[in-house]
Amino acid sequence: MVNYIVSGLERSGTSMMMQILYLGGMKVAFDEKRKPDEHNPRGYFELEGGKIINRLMKGEFPMEKYEGMVIKITSFGLRYLPRGFRYKIIYMRRDMEEIFASMEKMSGKPLSEEEKIAFVKLNEYALSLLERRRDVDYITVWYNKVLENPRREIERVNDFLGRILDVDSAVKAVDPSLYRSRVEVNE
Repeated sequence: MVNYIVSGLERSGTSMMMQILYLGGMKVAFDEKRKPDEHNPRGYFELEGGKIINRLMKGEFPMEKYEGMVIKITSFGLRYLPRGFRYKIIYMRRDMEEIFASMEKMSGKPLSEEEKIAFVKLNEYALSLLERRRDVDYITVWYNKVLENPRREIERVNDFLGRILDVDSAVKAVDPSLYRSRVEVNE
């Protein structure tokens, strides 16, 4: 049996991916502790208000209870994934400036340069960890590519998962109007 995980930095599109998988027919583990709000109007799709990392750190999270289901564990929590399981991880990527802009909008205060550097390093660490762990298969998915061409990107995810999604239903989770912290790139 496999544990499916959606991961990435906060504000990288993890909630959107959870909604995609949910509408696509996967069993998704979440509760209603963290309610939808202006930052995630369709909800966060997470367990325990996103606080399962504390339980993972203590070795108290019952991973076996969630085999065959999708759970969201942000980047920081990946280092605490227990051994003895197989993981298929969808790791969400997004332009770091967009992540910072979204974080600042959500918190109402600017991030310091030290905080920005820490998030960049966390993202790099998480990706290197996924590469090193033999019990992990993973795919990276860029937030903006999902919004630009949802069907193509969801098909990629579906191939990674073994063609278990109802792609037509999954595509309905993507709402381009929610792409609000866009950073324009001059080429």
